[in-house]
Amino acid sequence: MEPYLELTNPCSRKKEFCRNCSSHFMAIRPLIRNAVVHKKFFRDLGRDRDRVDSVVKMILDCSNLEFHELHKFEKNVAGNLVFRAKRERTHFVYCVNKKKVETLLFLRAINNFTEYKRLLANEQQIVRMATEINT
Repeated sequence: MEPYLELTNPCSRKKEFCRNCSSHFMAIRPLIRNAVVHKKFFRDLGRDRDRVDSVVKMILDCSNLEFHELHKFEKNVAGNLVFRAKRERTHFVYCVNKKKVETLLFLRAINNFTEYKRLLANEQQIVRMATEINT
């Protein structure tokens, strides 16, 4: 799948420590070079490319104050480090494969907390979505 967005590393321009980053995300952020959006993430945001662009860029701007629990590490699923960012009631779920650290994979944007917990519990679905994006 083609990269959705080419990135530069804002952490290198700002400072050594990004105040919203978890230690897991801080370790891999300098290596990330592009972002890929899964079709479900695109659909969850109403198929609005401008909105998707905005959300992706805000999540990657490590000092953005609009999010709660920005870059919160959730779990390691078969070599995929799963993170989330929360803005208002929406949970943005994204991951990085340890073998392809240069690509950030945006999986879902979920408004319902129960559905979000169900996604985290279904590790096979996360692996399947990450595999679809990486092929």
